[in-house]
Amino acid sequence: MDIARPDLAVKRKKRNLQIGIGAAVVLLSATWGLSQLKPAAPSVDRGTLFLDKVKRGEMLLQMRGLGTLVPEEVRWIPALTEARVERIVALPGTAVKPDTIILELSNPDLEMQVLDAESQLREAEARLAEARSNIERSRLDQQATAARVDSESRQARLRADADVELAAQGLVAGLNAKLSKAAAEELEGRAKIEQERMKLSNESIEAQIAVPRATVEQRLGQARLRRAQRDALKVRAGITGVLQSVPVEVGQRVTPGTNLARVVEPTRLKAVIRVAETSAKDLALGLPCEIDTRNGVVKGKVVRIDPAAQNGTVAVDVSLEGELPKGARPDLTVDGTIEVARLSDTLYVGRPAQGAGESTISLFRVDPVTGEAHRVRVRLGRASVNSVQILDGLNLGDEVILSDASAWDAFDRIRLK
Repeated sequence: MDIARPDLAVKRKKRNLQIGIGAAVVLLSATWGLSQLKPAAPSVDRGTLFLDKVKRGEMLLQMRGLGTLVPEEVRWIPALTEARVERIVALPGTAVKPDTIILELSNPDLEMQVLDAESQLREAEARLAEARSNIERSRLDQQATAARVDSESRQARLRADADVELAAQGLVAGLNAKLSKAAAEELEGRAKIEQERMKLSNESIEAQIAVPRATVEQRLGQARLRRAQRDALKVRAGITGVLQSVPVEVGQRVTPGTNLARVVEPTRLKAVIRVAETSAKDLALGLPCEIDTRNGVVKGKVVRIDPAAQNGTVAVDVSLEGELPKGARPDLTVDGTIEVARLSDTLYVGRPAQGAGESTISLFRVDPVTGEAHRVRVRLGRASVNSVQILDGLNLGDEVILSDASAWDAFDRIRLK
């Protein structure tokens, strides 16, 4: 018969409990160990990445912007009077000289205005001539009167002197001598007065003809204006250059001030480039610049900086030095590179795809032993077009990945193959 043994059941329960506790400990240990494992590093083809090594030396600070070539001399030819476009003589692109006719306009009323202005001018000139004639006649009359009185004065003085001598000899009465002397003194006074009147008359001649002369000048100005307006009906270039545009059509009526044509000097060009307003703080007049026209590079310097920003950019005028490359023409799109400064004896590296100057970013630094790239924090200094200054986080000779690393934001290391 079987004998009951309760101690075996107790031992079995203890053994099962120990096994369960051991399994739980093993499972917890495995879970904790797996949680401490780092995620597997992704593998990236080295040939698809842009890498660069940290260098020390002189770093050239530059800023770049797109722009266009514009002529330094532009002449807009406006309409001087209301008129009608009769004929377009020259088309855009035509080489022109100062007397080249571009357009022919018509205004029938203008010819009548010219005739009227010339008639008024001739009338004013006749009045001026009449005034001068009257003044000259008056002047001559005054001179004749002064000369007559002066002659009478000298005669009276001679007569008075003779009477005084005769009175002294007792040949004439003393009263006659006194009367002769008084008459001579009176005529001498009148002669002086006539001389003063003649002097004042000569001095007032300019004042007397000032009004008719001003009228003539006014009429002359009006006549010249009307003639110029008539001559302007044949629209001429005014300068040597190229006709760039004719923004009117045959039969169109134009009003004074309407732009009829645009003439430019194609050999005198400047570049207007636009740079980011965040970089404009480093701009200054006189900075050297290079303008790439796609057919060649021409040097220049900054001559004007627009004080206002537009759409996040600032316009910069660059005067060009030397001969222009072939194909350079107004409105040609160009690239401009401005040299801002040179930093001597500094650490620098190629500019990363992400990260601006004066900021802190993370880059992947390549370990030359393991071939892996580890993420490091890098503090950047001043940035140029193709390079950036390194202030902290990298050393001379370190190789870093400059390509866009946003796809590996979840990883602190990558494997290069």
